[in-house]
Amino acid sequence: MKIQLTKEESEKIFFDAMCNGLSYLSGYGIQLVYSKEAYQLSKKTLSHQNKGTCFEEVLMEMLCQGSEITFVDLECDGEYTRTVTLNDVHERVQLAPASRLIEMVDGEDDADTADIILQSVLYGEVIFG
Repeated sequence: MKIQLTKEESEKIFFDAMCNGLSYLSGYGIQLVYSKEAYQLSKKTLSHQNKGTCFEEVLMEMLCQGSEITFVDLECDGEYTRTVTLNDVHERVQLAPASRLIEMVDGEDDADTADIILQSVLYGEVIFG
């Protein structure tokens, strides 16, 4: 089964996946890297809009402003290093298994669901676990 998502749906699912599973990737030797300047600018933008400024919200705002975030592979000589843009989110969230997307949309997700969605965005498939 293939699921078609709108850009907004993809962004919401990716945001939720980051909230629930971003730290999960560190167990695979993957470290998140991003521009500190872009982070501060995005955080400032959100605070001026009177929006929340949790870490994942700022990362999403960075992507919306055209920045990228990089997931650096520390254990396999960089083989699994990937950079993600907002366009990648729009195109790749729907590559996750349909059952996991449905779990996320129905609010029945957990860290495992989030992990699989994040890996789908990063690699187009589940590599770890």
